[in-house]
Amino acid sequence: MPQEIEHKYLVRKDLWYAVLKPSGGNIRQGYLTADPEKNIRIRTTGTLAFLTIKGPSHGAIRAEYEYPIPPMEADELLQLCTLPVIEKVRYRMDFAGKIWEVDEFFGENEGLILAEIELTFAEEKYDKPAWVGEEVTNDPRYYNSYLAVHPFSAWE
Repeated sequence: MPQEIEHKYLVRKDLWYAVLKPSGGNIRQGYLTADPEKNIRIRTTGTLAFLTIKGPSHGAIRAEYEYPIPPMEADELLQLCTLPVIEKVRYRMDFAGKIWEVDEFFGENEGLILAEIELTFAEEKYDKPAWVGEEVTNDPRYYNSYLAVHPFSAWE
């Protein structure tokens, strides 16, 4: 069974804004089902599009199946998704031999910045950049599927 092993962190904005970053890529994604225990996501990134199915999280591990789909079909499927559609810019940052993906959210989730690192195995060791803050891996409020139903802008 394909798995992702991922840790998620809040980003320290004061330090993040001072970092020299590579060009980011725009991402739009929506959820046909937004249940954190099992969700079906449509994502577009530039000229590519994907259908992703994720199972329940067990700590930092969860089942993940991802399939490329035609971009035109992805645009049509995004119209069927729970609103709002997630809009973000993703930066891929190399730090200490690992790739960190940093998402700056826009639209209904503007103001939220999250960093993720995907690992090969659960106990793998890694270093964190200074701009990485509190770990939120096990906080379902920071799942994109949750943000699609409960946007960051509506949090108290």
